[in-house]
Amino acid sequence: MTPLFSRGPFSGRGPGRTGLVTLICGAVAAGALTAAGVTALAPQAASASSHREAPLISGTPQYDNTDLYAFASPDKPDTTTIVANWIPFEEPAGGPNFYTFADDAQYDIHIDSNGDAQDDLLFRYTFKTHTRNGNTFLYNTGVVKSLDDPNLNITQTYDIDLIRLKHGREVYRTRVADKVPVAPSDVGKASMPDYGKLRAQALYKTAGGATTFAGQAADPFFADLRVFDLLYGGNLSEVGNDTLKGYNVNTIALQVPNDLIRESSKQPVVGIWSTTQRRNAQGYYTQVSRLGNPLVNEVVNPQKDKDKFNASQPAYDAQFLKNVTNPELPKLIESIYKIKAPSEPRNDLVDVFLKGVKGLNQPPNVRPSEELRLNTSIKPSMHPKRLGVLDGDKAGFPNGRRLTDDVVDEALQVMEGALVGQKTGLSDGVDKADGTFEKSFPYVAEPDSGSHGPLAKGTTAGTDVRSQLGDALQPAGSGSGGSGNTVLIAASAASGAAGILLLGTAVGWWRRRIRRPY
Repeated sequence: MTPLFSRGPFSGRGPGRTGLVTLICGAVAAGALTAAGVTALAPQAASASSHREAPLISGTPQYDNTDLYAFASPDKPDTTTIVANWIPFEEPAGGPNFYTFADDAQYDIHIDSNGDAQDDLLFRYTFKTHTRNGNTFLYNTGVVKSLDDPNLNITQTYDIDLIRLKHGREVYRTRVADKVPVAPSDVGKASMPDYGKLRAQALYKTAGGATTFAGQAADPFFADLRVFDLLYGGNLSEVGNDTLKGYNVNTIALQVPNDLIRESSKQPVVGIWSTTQRRNAQGYYTQVSRLGNPLVNEVVNPQKDKDKFNASQPAYDAQFLKNVTNPELPKLIESIYKIKAPSEPRNDLVDVFLKGVKGLNQPPNVRPSEELRLNTSIKPSMHPKRLGVLDGDKAGFPNGRRLTDDVVDEALQVMEGALVGQKTGLSDGVDKADGTFEKSFPYVAEPDSGSHGPLAKGTTAGTDVRSQLGDALQPAGSGSGGSGNTVLIAASAASGAAGILLLGTAVGWWRRRIRRPY
């Protein structure tokens, strides 16, 4: 009898091998149908620009400052709240490696108390990541009920150092917080059914009367970022879409007594900016990101200066003066929309971006530099107006920046000459952020959840469809016949199961053939 495998059991293309290959291919194909079916139903990822304002930092989001806010605390007017955000465009369901602060970075909040363009006070945040179980791919291994829950597999803690400086040199340092827990990314309601409780546990009062928070939050910035598509496509036909809706950021929030950060009650104006330093291979830290006023490095600085700005200090901002006095944006608006650009040099913009508005938030003997300036003596508005100072609300941008301030509309109108009598009413059509800000510290809205998506067709909230997969293979409530995506999901699951069974049958058959090759 001629053997089926003439050159041994693992070589040749006899009928037995062909049959096995066919069976395996069929099983793999069935499994592939599962993936294809589920993929076809998955929500499409949004394609958009972000806060990635400079070429180098756009490739390292953990170190990328997205926004900075500073405002009189609405419920504690004798304090200032500073909110600094990092990591642009966090997709809520972006696991299994969710969003953490970098362990090799220093996240700094700088305070200039006297207007000399040098920081007098610095709050330095440094983070450490902890992994409970390295043998699982999961961020959490079960339901998380507290920040110390063993089911929370990846956690972070942070320290805060308060550093006093004089003429740019450190004169005093003290640790005001140690091993404070970070609020985790909101994986979803199955994993974290009470995320508000987890956030509350991440609030911490430091020595000296400050309060701190670090963790994920819904991105408070709101804008139609199609501005980068030749200023809203050149015809405004798609204006008014909040490109940042549904995305999260990593937030550091700090609430401090006014007397801690200002020079005195007679000189209450402070300048604030945030930076990120990254540790290199030799162990030294290099500044890679910097942010004060919104949109400066995005639309004021040209490409050749963006990385240089991120690595520089306010004391050296004279090198960027021409970018402010001769800005590009008004010329683009004139070329596309025929709105005449104001005359140059733009000394009105120097006040807004580099000095502060005289009589409002400009410190005496100010040295022009790019800082977010806040007059801490101005009380919170009972009824904040989104256009801030432009609409007569002195507690808003550019006197600091509140979470609700519409800085895009304000910047557009100021760029077009609102402070020199040229009223345009320009707007991106987005007037407020998605979600609701909180009424107490840290004020930022809770992050969008990883389970914040549409229900499968034919299901209702709370429905458990697992038992239905073996009974008509469709979710409860979808009707007797079933159709569309619901059936496709069930059919995909069934195909996957059938593929596994078929593959198991093939392997068993193959093993029997090896034992009996004739």
